[in-house]
Amino acid sequence: MGSSTKSIADSASWLCATVLLGLILLGSIKENSSSLPAEDNTAVRGRGRLFERPCDEIYVVGEGETLHTISDKCGDPFIVERNPHIHDPDDVFPGLVIKITPSH
Repeated sequence: MGSSTKSIADSASWLCATVLLGLILLGSIKENSSSLPAEDNTAVRGRGRLFERPCDEIYVVGEGETLHTISDKCGDPFIVERNPHIHDPDDVFPGLVIKITPSH
């Protein structure tokens, strides 16, 4: 491997590591803000739109969740219609990936 190729690979590795660290820190900040008391959480929400989204567009079903609880939590009453891979609304399991489109 030439020195320029190695230099590019090293730069790419550092960039990936930096981006990954940033994502981990961002997730940590978001997680910590949701565990604040209600009055503190409101202050955090007021600072930016980042914390106002109840759910990501791609949602992974967690243990004990149903389409009804996810619909209430995420504000999307049309989960079944937007996810043709869900054939039976009662057959939802942890790890199932669904698309969420919150209605406003």
